[in-house]
Amino acid sequence: MPSSPSRYRSFFIIDNLVIYIIRVTFQSGQVAQSVEQRTENPRVDGSIPPLTRFFYMIDPKFIKEDIEGLKLLLKKRNMETAVDLDRLKAIDEERRTLLQKSDELREKRNRLSKEIGQSKSKGLDANELMKQVQGLSEEIKQYSEKLASLEQEYTDLHLSVPNILHESVPEGTDEKDNRIVRTWGEKPHFSFKPKPHYDLGVDRGILDFERGVKIAGARFYLYRGLAARLERAIINFMLDLHTREHGYTEIFGPFMVNDESMTGTGQYPKFRDEYYRIERDGLSLIPTAEVTLTNIYRDEILESSSLPVRVTMQSACFRREAGAAGKDTRGLVRVHQFQKVELVKFVRPETSFDELEKLTGDAEEVLKRLNLHYRVVLLCSGDTSASSSKTYDIEVWMPGMDRYLEISSCSNFMDYQARRAKIRYRKEQGRKPEYLHTLNGSGLAAGRTLAAVMENYQTEKGDIIIPEALKRYLE
Repeated sequence: MPSSPSRYRSFFIIDNLVIYIIRVTFQSGQVAQSVEQRTENPRVDGSIPPLTRFFYMIDPKFIKEDIEGLKLLLKKRNMETAVDLDRLKAIDEERRTLLQKSDELREKRNRLSKEIGQSKSKGLDANELMKQVQGLSEEIKQYSEKLASLEQEYTDLHLSVPNILHESVPEGTDEKDNRIVRTWGEKPHFSFKPKPHYDLGVDRGILDFERGVKIAGARFYLYRGLAARLERAIINFMLDLHTREHGYTEIFGPFMVNDESMTGTGQYPKFRDEYYRIERDGLSLIPTAEVTLTNIYRDEILESSSLPVRVTMQSACFRREAGAAGKDTRGLVRVHQFQKVELVKFVRPETSFDELEKLTGDAEEVLKRLNLHYRVVLLCSGDTSASSSKTYDIEVWMPGMDRYLEISSCSNFMDYQARRAKIRYRKEQGRKPEYLHTLNGSGLAAGRTLAAVMENYQTEKGDIIIPEALKRYLE
């Protein structure tokens, strides 16, 4: 770690009937932990509560005593305004005050109730004492109602606190600070100037943007003939690859989900305005099948022997793209509706970062089979999503657009989503359940894969050569 001022705080946490003293260190926005276990009956494996669990379920002492440490972490993520930590601290202080007053009133009510019993047993008049008890009960009720209101706001702010970052994540503010990890293949060479997919598709009559806009509005489109068949072939190819060779189980599930599901994967409540929601029914259109797949095991306990669980699903995805005004307004790059094959894993915590490498490799294999040049990029702290601890982006080369284009994001969420969705596993029979780790990635985005195939396999006459891996799906 860099040598710079550090701040230390110690907190007591009871986890699985084991008391831990956790010393949290904030140093230049980097979070580290040391744990001293004090119990006569420690866990068999000596394990400790993951920092994410502690960080997400913030102990009131943590908010009270080191809110500046939290601010340093938000700064590293370039999310200083994402959560009103000062308000969170103020709510915590008000909660403490109300809880103390409520406890004092309950103690007084209990004492008076005891006196009432004693007075009645002696045949004395207890009416005045009973009136006092009734008044105290009303006060306690008012405090309870106020506490319930504060708890809701506290929870909303609590849910907006982002995940911690893995130590390997480079510090930075945006995509310019992302780190290229590896590249595969070579850029294709053309004897002519290659067209971007949107011009190529319109010229061939297989992409129809005008009628898509007429039917639904900006950033919608139509496929005709070869484009529709080719995307269907791409999806079938990806599903077959992941289920037959990579060990995933294919799922088909809802494209609309409830608020609990969107909260479980981290879209709600912080980013509620970024997604399509049907208020009347309390349902949202999924931005990715990650939401459907991850929530399969919401509020469930898995056995350790069943892990890892690998699932995949093809779905339509719906996104408002509210922050994309003026960006990629042409083509299939940034649209409101698209198809994608999603990969999700449920794994043991100690294996999750190894599983991230494998998941990224599973997504890369699609591009290798299609012989498309790409690179893998490790996202910096400011470009990593709030829910993710570490993310790799896979970027395919688009010769017509003359740029790399993200075609998959592969992330390890550690226990951030599992905690929100209450997905746990049991290490051994009779042991208390613990939170597992979840991972997901695109395997791949079908529309962008179609665009990449069109641009990389185009001819000077405007034809599209079908990649070998897809030919059997188009016969």
